[in-house]
Amino acid sequence: MFIVIITFSACNTVKEKKEPQKEVAKKNVLFICVDDLRPELNSFGVSYIKSPNIDYLASVGMAFTRHYVNAPSCGPSRYTLLTGQYGDQYRRHNNQTLFSRANEEKKNSYNFPPSMPEWFRAQGYKTVSVGKVSHHPGGRGGNQWNNDSILEIPNAWDKHLMPVGAWKTPRGAMHGLANGKVRTPNTRDVLEAFEGEDTSYPDGLIVKQGLQQLEELTSRKQPFFLAIGLIKPHLPFGAPKKYLDLYNGVTIPLPAHSEKPKGKTTWHKSNEFMSYDLGGKDPRENSEFALELKKYYAACVSYADKHVGDFLNKLKATGADKNTIVILWGDHGWNLGEHGIWGKHSLFEESLRSPLIVYNPGMKNAGEQSSAIVESLDVFPTLCDLMDLPKPEFTDGSSLIPFLNNPKSEGHSAVAYISEASTIRTDCYRFIQHCGGELELYDHISDPSETINIARDRPHIVKQLQQQLESRLDYAFNYNP
Repeated sequence: MFIVIITFSACNTVKEKKEPQKEVAKKNVLFICVDDLRPELNSFGVSYIKSPNIDYLASVGMAFTRHYVNAPSCGPSRYTLLTGQYGDQYRRHNNQTLFSRANEEKKNSYNFPPSMPEWFRAQGYKTVSVGKVSHHPGGRGGNQWNNDSILEIPNAWDKHLMPVGAWKTPRGAMHGLANGKVRTPNTRDVLEAFEGEDTSYPDGLIVKQGLQQLEELTSRKQPFFLAIGLIKPHLPFGAPKKYLDLYNGVTIPLPAHSEKPKGKTTWHKSNEFMSYDLGGKDPRENSEFALELKKYYAACVSYADKHVGDFLNKLKATGADKNTIVILWGDHGWNLGEHGIWGKHSLFEESLRSPLIVYNPGMKNAGEQSSAIVESLDVFPTLCDLMDLPKPEFTDGSSLIPFLNNPKSEGHSAVAYISEASTIRTDCYRFIQHCGGELELYDHISDPSETINIARDRPHIVKQLQQQLESRLDYAFNYNP
């Protein structure tokens, strides 16, 4: 009987033995940031724009048509994306917000929450950035933005690269025109269409380096987080002429609701734009010039779109498209004459709404769109969910997984700020409170152009939205610098 029991046990042991499970490969991330890109894309409803590559990404991923940034300027908007936090304590630091955070991190390094790339790096990812991912292309400070001892995001990147070519420095490339021409007090052309290759402009070099990094990363077993920062369509509006030629004979509409608003608003004088050489013309008074500017902006969008296609093609060629999440994100919008503004920096809809596309291999709702209101802050926790990584508790955003599973899921309100005002956008309203106490309220059902301030007429709505805004931003109303 003893022998029988032993034999029986041995048989059971054999039956219960399991085959060793294969380790599931971690997903990679390709993150593409596009500077000053409003939703001026065919896939977002702007039919005259030639954007086939981004449109393709939207057709295999999910486009969020009401995505809002948390600040309408490069520095603070990228801060919110890269940290998952509002950062409104730095609201008056403007494009220096990430440097301010870095200085604070030096003082409080033991209890400082990591940035998004730092978080993934700690999880075993190879992190690489190329181009303008943080505010300064390459992520460095100093007079020419190339000082290795001054970093915008310490501990974030295994490599943070910015090829400069004939432009010599990242600062020169940021506003560069063709073949090494940099912005100076005497050289500030706002428009250019150069008969040349993609590499005749800084983005061509960024893409060339980015593709090289992508090829190297996909050849390794280590998962990667590769961030590419394209500069165009940022000012000046210059691109190879072949992209401008795409718009020959194309009808482009004049700017909508182009009048300067009355009363206290976040309207501004478009100083950045007006500092360029406009040839004595003002698009707020010259409709023909306004259309020319819009055409050159469209050419820059198509130039950026071509580069998005370069990365998608390289992903497919390496086979990494089957295991790589792709995010396309515009760092904020840009007013093309709406409200009499040529630029960003306002809290109107045009400055705050930007494209967001999420592609996850094998996603079940590929090609669907979500019209839910979402924020840039939501990207960090979303990537953690998609990559099965621990989700940090310090982030202020919400995961977009519910929308990827069901595009008709209800969204949430979106908050944004500039130095002197804060805003909250809901399905029906945009509410703005200025630090001086002035209020704006726009009804998006009857007035989607945000031209009629009804704050005095609906005090109950104002009170509700004030409370919501105050609960989201620590420095919503009584901020002292």
